[in-house]
Amino acid sequence: MTTPRPAAELSADEARRIALRAQGFLGAPDRRSGVRGVLRHLGAIQLDTISVLARSHELVPYARLGAVGRRTVESAYWTPDPSGAPHAFEYWSHAACILPIEEWPHFAFRRRAYRNRPHWNHDLPDGVYDQVIKQLRSEGPLTATELGGAKKTNDWWDWSGAKVAVERALMYGEVVCVERRGWKRIYDLAERAIPDALLHDELDDTECLRRLVRLAGQSLGVGTRADIADYHRLKGEQVDAVIADSGLVPVVVEGWGKPAWADPAALETPPRGRHRTTLLSPFDSLIWERARTERIFGFTHRLEAYVPKPKRVYGYFAMPVLAGGRLVGRVDPARAGSTLVARQVTLDGPKAVPAVAQALVEAASWVNCTDVRVERIDAPELREPLVRELARLTA
Repeated sequence: MTTPRPAAELSADEARRIALRAQGFLGAPDRRSGVRGVLRHLGAIQLDTISVLARSHELVPYARLGAVGRRTVESAYWTPDPSGAPHAFEYWSHAACILPIEEWPHFAFRRRAYRNRPHWNHDLPDGVYDQVIKQLRSEGPLTATELGGAKKTNDWWDWSGAKVAVERALMYGEVVCVERRGWKRIYDLAERAIPDALLHDELDDTECLRRLVRLAGQSLGVGTRADIADYHRLKGEQVDAVIADSGLVPVVVEGWGKPAWADPAALETPPRGRHRTTLLSPFDSLIWERARTERIFGFTHRLEAYVPKPKRVYGYFAMPVLAGGRLVGRVDPARAGSTLVARQVTLDGPKAVPAVAQALVEAASWVNCTDVRVERIDAPELREPLVRELARLTA
């Protein structure tokens, strides 16, 4: 692919600030549009089963808006408007993600790819798919349990035939999830749940990819080919095929060593404003792509929840701490009654102490904890300054 002449040359610092603004961490938060505004701004919010302080899809708007109520977050995602139209649906993007409902047509390429998929990890018993569709049509929205059971045994991977069928129907787009209750997906027929104008707006693959590449560029502000591809888990060649017509413009970023593209709107004004100080979910889209996180922030990010405990370096659910537009440390949190426990704290030097303390106190308040306790800290000499700052902020 021939890269056109770059529209701008950016310093590494300018690129970092553009990325922060694009992700909603620089400048005044848009509180009027709230959680739904965050979803539409980011284009995708990842779901995950792990819940420590809260689940990741709650932590993402919290990180940008502050202490928005957790029930408010869930309602914003899953409560339809007065006409009954949903605001969001769940589908495979970067991973399992909550997506704005208006993006339904742009995932048609992925639904088609799943329909043409030659093999699956789970066998589908004969007749079960048609039975699941028939049951949804006659009974309305249902959970996997209500359809006949989610699992055959207690093993998480041992899905029942009904679960295999409804998940495959979800991938195909015949079934949709526009609500979760108590973390359970509520499945419904797409023909009933998706507004007609979106349901029948069947775009070809090129149109879908062009839109998703443009959305990724807008949500990132500036990114390499790999960054843009990773946002909605596209293939590099899919990005190459449409990026010239996506509306993104080529740029050169100091120190990146690779071609990059930017949202032209992100280049119009210098990024300015107040930086958020907050704990980040390990699944936050600011730090989805490890190579990008290292390139922009000089920070190695790795989720260790699935790493054997003796091999963990930073902790089970280490949450990076964002402050002043930098990643200045990590906190592995837990809750013990009304106490937020920082099981392990990693600090990027003494200057990080006030920011980490502020992030801990704000997070504790959000989850209704009245105290913060520090257990382990990577730099023992910083324990007393951190404890003292926590005491000052909670006095």
